Amino acid sequence: MKILAIETSCDDTCLAILEVKNAEWRILTNVVSSQTKLHAEYGGVYPMLAKREHQKNLPIILKKALKKNKGKIDLIAVTVGPGLEPCLWTGINFAKDLAKDMKLAIVPVNHVEAHLLANKIKDFPAVCLIVSGGHSQLILMKNAGRYRVLGETRDDAAGECFDKAARILGLGYPGGPAIAAAATGLKNKKLGIELPRPMIYQKNYDFSFSGLKTAVLYDFKKRSPKIRKNRQYLREMAAEIQQAIIDVLIFKTLKAARDCRAKSIVLAGGVAANQELRKQFALKIRNQKIKAELLVPLKNLCTDNAVMAAVAAYANRKKKTKSWQKIKANANLKI
Repeated sequence: MKILAIETSCDDTCLAILEVKNAEWRILTNVVSSQTKLHAEYGGVYPMLAKREHQKNLPIILKKALKKNKGKIDLIAVTVGPGLEPCLWTGINFAKDLAKDMKLAIVPVNHVEAHLLANKIKDFPAVCLIVSGGHSQLILMKNAGRYRVLGETRDDAAGECFDKAARILGLGYPGGPAIAAAATGLKNKKLGIELPRPMIYQKNYDFSFSGLKTAVLYDFKKRSPKIRKNRQYLREMAAEIQQAIIDVLIFKTLKAARDCRAKSIVLAGGVAANQELRKQFALKIRNQKIKAELLVPLKNLCTDNAVMAAVAAYANRKKKTKSWQKIKANANLKI
């Protein structure tokens, strides 16, 4: 089976063709047209600008994908939510037109589930941490297709906190990679910066990162203009921001893994591409002798992509439909 998948939930225009044989999948094409540079000057994503770029880019990347893969397509997948509604509708309408032309059924895809299924999860139950600009969730996956949300962010998601903190410090957008780059290689901490670890010891699995962002702002404002531009200050602050977020994510996830007797711990979402987060997760699991396998996608499958949408479509292939008019965007779609 060959699945052509479209993903436009935010600011990346993504299209992939996946071949599935005996439940094993092979990526034939994976195209991502990034809008990061376009939105960087604004410090965040503008939905209508992103929609316009999706409309421009989708025909281009489709032509590129089909040129490389001339075989028959069996199914079309498209992300229907959660995400930015104007962006979601652009992908959905494009998928509908394509499905009509090719006389194919469409599988509507949940973006969050797609992130999870980018990992090949075999042992259940699995505790899954999804961290990105829009999501910070802990999900218990009891079995394939059976999910229960254990906890989620009450305000800013981890990736959103990275973006806002980076904007305060003038480090650029997207914030996660900018802060990680500034923190890399720091050895001497001379300024003694200490930030809070919000909700880390509360008896729940929820997250809150708005207070961390506020603490960064207060610290920044109390510094002199000279210190604010000092490379040592920026590097130390970046390192402390990153470590505060990592500490909370790891503590909550491992608590859930122990409480739920998880056999797998799954990381997913754009923040899961953070090298320090991946390294410290593996170290903590080993040091705490937690008997669960850590699953993390390849870095290019952490950030938004259409491969994960194709995988999710295969898992939900029974939901395929030719009643295209019934497929709608749902910006707040839950798993």
